[in-house]
Amino acid sequence: MTVQAHKEITELIGGTPLVRLNRLSPDGAATIYAKVESFNPGGSVKDRICLNMINEAERQGRLKPGSTIVEPTSGNTGIGLALVCAVRGYKLILVMPESMSMERASLLSSYGAQLVLTAAWEGMKGSIKEA
Repeated sequence: MTVQAHKEITELIGGTPLVRLNRLSPDGAATIYAKVESFNPGGSVKDRICLNMINEAERQGRLKPGSTIVEPTSGNTGIGLALVCAVRGYKLILVMPESMSMERASLLSSYGAQLVLTAAWEGMKGSIKEA
């Protein structure tokens, strides 16, 4: 048996499976498929977006070894960026409302992201302003 080994986890981003949704349409109607983006390493479609943003910034010379990325986010973009930055060696500062869940903060921190929390009542507007 041959086992495929990857150089880094970002190689597993994308290429997610399609699953036929048999019960959503009657026989003879359109065939419906769902793309299972939750199979990405960070668990969402944002992994793909974040990897492509960082690849493009590297290609353009905007990101170099040791660079720092600052991003206001309260969602899956932060997780995707944290994952890719951990692999590529970039420092990541995520600015988000203090109302985010402890689980999310723990996950982001485990990837090495630095968290800057803004007042919950300001929402994402406060995080964007701070970033």
